[in-house]
Amino acid sequence: MQNFHVTGGKKLSGTITVNSSKNAAVALLAASVMNHGTTILKNVPQIEEVNRWIELLESIGVKVTRGEGKNQRTLTIKPSGKLKLSQMDKKSAKKTRSAILLLGALSRDYKSFSIPQAGGCRLGARSVQPHIDALKTYGLEIAATAHAFTVTRSNPLKSPGRFALGESGDTVTENAIITAAQVKGVTEIRFASANYMVQDLCYFLVKCGVRIDDIGSTTLRVHGVGKIKKDVTYEISEDPIEAMFFIALAISTNSELTIERCPYDFIELELTKLKAMGLMVDISPFYKARNKKTTLVDLKIFKSKLAALPDKIEERPFPGINMDNLPFFAVIATQAKGKTLLHDWAYETRPVYFAELSRLGARVRLLDQHRIQITGPTKLKPTSMSCPPALRPGAVLLVAMLAAPGESVLRNVYMINRGYENLAQRLQALGALIEMS
Repeated sequence: MQNFHVTGGKKLSGTITVNSSKNAAVALLAASVMNHGTTILKNVPQIEEVNRWIELLESIGVKVTRGEGKNQRTLTIKPSGKLKLSQMDKKSAKKTRSAILLLGALSRDYKSFSIPQAGGCRLGARSVQPHIDALKTYGLEIAATAHAFTVTRSNPLKSPGRFALGESGDTVTENAIITAAQVKGVTEIRFASANYMVQDLCYFLVKCGVRIDDIGSTTLRVHGVGKIKKDVTYEISEDPIEAMFFIALAISTNSELTIERCPYDFIELELTKLKAMGLMVDISPFYKARNKKTTLVDLKIFKSKLAALPDKIEERPFPGINMDNLPFFAVIATQAKGKTLLHDWAYETRPVYFAELSRLGARVRLLDQHRIQITGPTKLKPTSMSCPPALRPGAVLLVAMLAAPGESVLRNVYMINRGYENLAQRLQALGALIEMS
């Protein structure tokens, strides 16, 4: 168990570079399992979520090699022969909800297998039914028990042709794409998520020889190739949610920060809302990420006085406000004049975690399990508390502690370490007083 010890209220300064995406990394790790060639992933975030995936893959016989020195963010992945699925590290699999992507990744090569029930953040009722319904269209039968998913099929996978997802979710879209890639023929997936991690997965699969039409739209046409065996190298793009973390940090601590390598398409609406609230920001000219697809910018955030928006702020599937970026508006709202209404319609309990900001002096009113009202501006105060069992709410509380003058402790921060790499050290480089124990 690790803890953050924070002396908050300090003005920060300097430049921070956005790291690669956790959610794209886990999708590509899952996709690498179905590639019978060698997959080399570059710019892999060194986070606990990736560590759990490496443990999971190695336990079933996948050879995973991490580079050394300057190349330690490079993973070389080689599935070798028939995988030992019965030896899967269940403890590691249960710590990451994204292990559910193995349902699609293993479906071509194995007629029957089981994976543990998904873990990850505790955010209320997160049904797996959309995954079961989507994969059923390819000829899979999935039985869910309290502890596992058991997958069976009596015939080879088949393309369902055109079908609609019952939920426009990121992970269910990825499962549908991964499965379609392994089926010869064209599969048209409608109501797909167009989010950043889905696009990264599509770009990777294109390098594997899979044609995918209209990447970035909500209708994808996947030209499946059957067995995939190709030596491929792909560099993961930057994380818009980490970019939003540092934007919220600059605003909440009233600091000037430069944030480099921000994936603009996936924070553009968030910046539009923040500029309407009064944020002063310079945006650099566009340039491409190393995958040659994702559009990046550098941001310079200036000290600003913010006012609450008259309308509610709510998440939407891309190109709306990202579901993982909405929580950062909670801590930002504590520094904006007026009342801000946040509507988190996707998760039943996450606004309850936002209400924990009241322990730092925020004026918070929980309206129901989906809506919260925050009145600002408020001078935050320090506190000691345990990290919530959810990544983004934990990160929001850390930002608030960095803004609150005095000494705070955030205990048991594994959830934050799931998604943020060397966070304490990177914050120290900006002038933050933060230590780990």
